Amino acid sequence: MPNYLNEAQSLAAELTALRRAFHMDPELGNREFHTAERIEAALKGWGIPTRRLLDTAVVGRLDGALPRPVAALRSDMDALPLTEATGADFASRNPGVMHACGHDVHMTAALGAARLLANHRHTLKGSVVFLFQPDEEGRGGARRMIEAGALEGVDAVFGAHVSPDLPVGHVGVRYGKFYAASDTFKIVVNGVSAHGAEREKGIDALGAAAALVSRLIDLPRCLPNERAVLSVGSFHAGTVMNALADRAEFEGIMRTLGPAARAALKRLFRTAVDEVMSAWGATAEVNLRESYPGVVNDDAMTALAERAARSLLGDDRVHSIDRPTMTTEDFGYFLMEKPGSFYHIGAGCPLPLHNTAFLPDDQAPVTAAAVHATVIEAFLKSKF
Repeated sequence: MPNYLNEAQSLAAELTALRRAFHMDPELGNREFHTAERIEAALKGWGIPTRRLLDTAVVGRLDGALPRPVAALRSDMDALPLTEATGADFASRNPGVMHACGHDVHMTAALGAARLLANHRHTLKGSVVFLFQPDEEGRGGARRMIEAGALEGVDAVFGAHVSPDLPVGHVGVRYGKFYAASDTFKIVVNGVSAHGAEREKGIDALGAAAALVSRLIDLPRCLPNERAVLSVGSFHAGTVMNALADRAEFEGIMRTLGPAARAALKRLFRTAVDEVMSAWGATAEVNLRESYPGVVNDDAMTALAERAARSLLGDDRVHSIDRPTMTTEDFGYFLMEKPGSFYHIGAGCPLPLHNTAFLPDDQAPVTAAAVHATVIEAFLKSKF
């Protein structure tokens, strides 16, 4: 297998220029038109044909010496509605929009891997599909790409995210449950207004809602040996101090790890609503919205990725991630369809994701490109 790390280092100046171009021109979800054009131009320049899915999704395909197997490598594309505060000379030139989650690094790394693998296409034992996905930060471009046929003919799918917890040049792997499933909810509690001094003549919507909030936020304790989070972030009720509110509403999120815990927490949620409303004599309108399914890595694909990363970087630069994160990622939609693995790449910046000063090191996409190429080639040479 080629030494992709050495080859990636020889491309460092080119990859840095590409990353900085992405960073200076960030675009929000489903509006990544300039971004898509830049990706298409790079891939076509390396002899990799492309096609569009949706409006801004780009799919490139590199065919090697054999028709199968087929591996997919995914990168997200969209930026966040934040005003950058990095002070970098390549800071965002689009007011109020910033690559604060490292998607500029992700795109550059995937393109770098495409360039590296294209240089060895004549000895590549299979094909690679490069998936550049819009709207990860919004409503989930992954699912819409899948529905549009992005995974047709694909045998396995890989991807990565930059991590502030890792030094630049390091990789983190996690087996099984990695990112949380995400669900949001809004509840409107309806009661009957009355004078505050005559509670018996009304039904206190505020009191019922407060009791329900207290019950809901304690529900994760009912899932033994599982990490789960339920938070209420918005609560509105009442207009005057001496009258019972006839309406209260609140909104929040639920995060769980794996489909079983997700289903269990939803059952507990619905039971809590029914029991509290019955006790207070109130009624509730519940809007429970299912969002990202979470990321659950395939063990065999993760072992393959770990071996490949260790062979490239050395054992001291590949780490086992001991705890899943309660943040979410729509890469999980791909893993619901195909086996694969999602791993972390050291950002070289200790600030948290979505911080307006978050700025990964220029070396991060260089290392990530080499890791991606090594993982992809290891899969193509495997017996899976």
